[in-house]
Amino acid sequence: MPRTVWAGAISFGLVTVPVNVQSATEDHSVRFHQYHLEDMSRVRVRKYCEIEDREVDSMEIGKGYELSRDTVIPISDDDLAALPLPTARAIEIQAFVPLDTIDPIRIGEGYYLQAHGTVAAKPYKLLVQALGRSSKVAVAKYAWSGRERLGLVRVRGDALVLHAMRWDDEIRDPANLDLPAADLTDDEIEGALALVDRMTRDALEGDDLRDTYTQALEQIIEAKRDHKPLPAPPQPESEPGDVVDLMAALTDSVKKARTSRGQDADVHQLPKKTTKQAAKKQPAKKTAAKKTARKPRSA
Repeated sequence: MPRTVWAGAISFGLVTVPVNVQSATEDHSVRFHQYHLEDMSRVRVRKYCEIEDREVDSMEIGKGYELSRDTVIPISDDDLAALPLPTARAIEIQAFVPLDTIDPIRIGEGYYLQAHGTVAAKPYKLLVQALGRSSKVAVAKYAWSGRERLGLVRVRGDALVLHAMRWDDEIRDPANLDLPAADLTDDEIEGALALVDRMTRDALEGDDLRDTYTQALEQIIEAKRDHKPLPAPPQPESEPGDVVDLMAALTDSVKKARTSRGQDADVHQLPKKTTKQAAKKQPAKKTAAKKTARKPRSA
């Protein structure tokens, strides 16, 4: 059973719901350690006290804020637990908004909120029903790990989920990106829309949700363990940066999408370049310059 990472309450208006917070996700990535390549002995990071010049264990380590080069303010866990914030022990709901009004770039890790005790059962279900029937999500504030955070509370099944969210000043403006300029024709845009249509599905399932990177990494580890040749990497259909005909690539992509879904491979031709557009692509013919005989220079 997942461990409780935080305990407190959800508060909206005068209604309080005691909850325990548990991680809603698991990480199944293959983990590596660091080793000395010469003898494959484990390399570890040790923590040393600079003044006493000795290794210290975790029980001797605490937090501190460097006020100046010679002054450090110690901060204990009790200090953090006693922060003068209403969100220190509560997830304070600030507002209810439609989910599509929140930019997904702000949404982070998810945590399940589990009702704590029988007293929490009724108000917990009340919040689930209110969010579900209104098709809204709650924006909340809460304080974890020494800082106040912004969060999003939504319904998943019969459970409440809390997502960490970024503050406004933590989101970089895309206007600062150096985006290259490019001109697109209407036919190219229509071709892309046709591809989007062919690749549209009602829900993600099957191979769409398979972690092929971890599987490939496990094959490498097994091959090396059994002293077998490493599996050959798949050959890319085209090298990155290859110059291709965009309309031809879109047509082939639509055909491939239909085939992968078990549909008839024949596709309607995407819009072809108009005569006017094609003319733009044709290099102008050079007229042969008439050669004139040079007059001999006078001596």
